[in-house]
This record gives sequence, C-alpha cells and structure tokens, in this order.
Amino acid sequence: MPHHTVAVVGGGLAGCECAWQLARRDVGVTVFEMRPGRSTPAHTGAGLAELVCSNSLRSDLPDTAVGCLKAEMRRAGSLVMAAAEATRVPAGKALAVDRALFSEQMTRAVEDHPAISVRRQEMTALDDLALAGFDAVVLAAGPLASDALAADLARVVGGQSLYFYDAIAPIIEADSVDMDKAYWGSRYRPEDDDYLNCPMDEAQYRAFLDALLAAEKVQPREFEREMHFEGCLPIEVMAERGDKTLLFGPLKPVGLADPRTGAQAHAVVQLRAENRARTRFNMVGFQTKLTYPEQRRVFRMIPGLEHAEFERLGSIHRNTYVNAPQALSQALELRARPGVYLAGQITGVEGYVESAACGLWLGLSLAARLAGREVPPAPVESALGALLGHLRTPAKSFQPSNVQFGLMPELGVRAGKRRRMELYAARAEKAFGAYLDTHFPGEVAP
Repeated sequence: MPHHTVAVVGGGLAGCECAWQLARRDVGVTVFEMRPGRSTPAHTGAGLAELVCSNSLRSDLPDTAVGCLKAEMRRAGSLVMAAAEATRVPAGKALAVDRALFSEQMTRAVEDHPAISVRRQEMTALDDLALAGFDAVVLAAGPLASDALAADLARVVGGQSLYFYDAIAPIIEADSVDMDKAYWGSRYRPEDDDYLNCPMDEAQYRAFLDALLAAEKVQPREFEREMHFEGCLPIEVMAERGDKTLLFGPLKPVGLADPRTGAQAHAVVQLRAENRARTRFNMVGFQTKLTYPEQRRVFRMIPGLEHAEFERLGSIHRNTYVNAPQALSQALELRARPGVYLAGQITGVEGYVESAACGLWLGLSLAARLAGREVPPAPVESALGALLGHLRTPAKSFQPSNVQFGLMPELGVRAGKRRRMELYAARAEKAFGAYLDTHFPGEVAP
C-alpha cells in the first residue's frame, strides 16, 4: 500500500508522464480526466495523451536542443518516449508517431499500472472536494483546461494568468492527393519517402499567397486578446510578414528537388504521414485560423491538392498558461496555494516533448519530496534544466518557450554553428547524467 497519494488533474502528456514517474516510486496516483464526458475544442477522442496539433515530436538528432531533451527523458525512464518509439512513423530526421496508436499505448500503460487509477471526472476548482485528502495535487490540465478550472486558477494566481492562441494544421486523405503532381522525398534526400511534396512555380505561389492574404479568418471574441506563440504562427500570419516569409519557412524549397526532373521548385508544400498506413497526411506548417470554407478553397490551389479531401480542417483555440516566474516556486508549486503543483504547457513550456519533460521532472522531484528528500532543479547546462530555468526567469512579458540552446549558459568558446551545437549537446549529456547519478541513483533507466 503506497504511503503517499497524489491527484493529477489532466490525462495529457504531462499528466501521464508525471503519474507514471510517481507510481514507479510507490506513490499512489489518481488521474482525473474530464473526457469523454466533457471535451475541448481540439480533442476528438477519449484516450489519454491525445496529440491534438501535430503527430511530430520534432527532431530526433542528438545535437539539437529537442533531441538532447529526448535523450535525457529516455535516460530518466520516460513513458512518453517509450510509447513514441513503439508507435513511430517515418518522418526523416524527426520523431513522429501514429497518433491513434500512441494514445492507445499511453492509455493502456497508465490504466494498467497497479498504483494508478483513472477517474473520468471534470475538476472545476482547485478546492474541489474530490481533491481533498491527497498529499499533493498536480494540475496538468494542459493549455485547454476547462473554462471553469481556468477561471479558478486565474482567481488563485490573480493577474498572473495569461493566454495565447495556438493553431492546428489540416489533415488530408492520402488518396485525394494528385500523385502526378506530388512526389516523395525528404529534404536533401530524394530517395526517401517520408514526405509528400507539392511543388509550386512562382506564378502559382503568387496566386496562392494573394488568396491566403485575402481569405476570411475566424475572428476572436470581444473579450479575447489575440496572442500567438512565435514557434507556431498561423500560416496566414507568417504570410502577412512579407512576400518571401513562407519561402524561408514552411514552403522552403531548398533540398527538395523533384526527382522526376531534378529541378527545384519556387516553393514546396510538405505533407507528413499521420499514421503508419499513410492514409492521412498533415500539412506541415499549415496551422491556421482561416474559416473552414476558405481553407478548402485556398489550400486546394496548391498543385496536387486540387481535389483534396480533409479528414480534419485547421482550427484555433485558446492556450492557457501562468506567469511562471511569479506564480510558481522552483519546485513548480503554486506560491498562492502550497501543495498544488503545475506541470506541462500550463507552466509556460511549449511543445509536446517539453510538456512531457516538465511532467517527468515534477514526478521525479515530487516523489523525492514526499519521501523527505529535497532535490535541486536539473542543471541549466542540461536541456531539461535549461527549459525549467526559463520558468524561473522573470521577464517583462513572460512567453512560453520551446527548449533551445539559447536557454543554456554560453559555452565560452568560439566555434562554428554545427560545432557549437555538438558542444552544447555533449555538455548537456554530461550534466544531466551527473544530476541523475547524484540525486536519483539506481532509480532511473541507464
């Protein structure tokens, strides 16, 4: 029988990872998940850890910041990383998953763990009677926390509660793509078939851009402010920044020569497989707030997508997060409500991997705290430590952040970009390994 019990509110990536790490350390966990009784504007199913934006967990290269973070999570025994490896789909240098299989695997692992129980029940307030009696409460409701719970969190932290918009990219049925115009190939690797590519000449790009800029958009409600995260801008917002912005972003043609002609197009739209059977494809970088009719009209102007059938159209939704440097302690505990911790995107980390990593560290550290041990934050030289360090750094206008080498201390040496990345990665690996060996000896995966 576990000596301590923790309530985890939210069955997303952060909540599942946190619950898993706690349960591995003999802490009893109850996961409260409001779906399917109450859904969100972005979720479609009832499974835990549903990926609602993209099926990509981004680069898996060891000398990228997110690749470093994944390596650290694997070393710490991450459930999310294990499930991702088991359900991955081809995506070049990225780690992408079959989102349905991924959710199934995560749900099964959490529900089958003897120390975890899952209750399908909405929490509307931090002082809900269902949360009474636990040794700690973890709020991992994600950026799509219900209105009632978000309002209660705003009440607790006062004026420190913020939000921004996130946008979802459309998904296309594979058999509706015109393969006489589209072609397979990854960037710089035409022999690979991880992506479908739809090339545009200059005239086609110009017409598409004009239509995109003129298209009708979903308007925010009067009481909502429009704040976009720079790492996930709607494609029409990018287009508004200049005629060539898309050519240096999601429509960059470099390295994607058509293997049938050897020529490089003026612009290229990439489609990434959504599932292992490759029957559905995500429009890479096409997160959008265009109205549904306009999405169908404008996106069917892309060569190869003239008759595209959309399994899901793009949409926008409000993402909620707190001003972490003000609202949270370094242990991710609410300063205004001791005993209540936050994990995942609601803390101000951005991205699937970052959210899961935040939940992982909270699970590790909270289990130690309940056992009478206080552990310091992970070192800022590591990817995880740098990410969590962002949550402790006061800013005039605090914004969510992905993991990046820029969050780490300077190397103090002169080197080219590629070499700097290698040096950051090597230092991160050494720092995180030493941290685990010192504070969690024998507790995590080798």
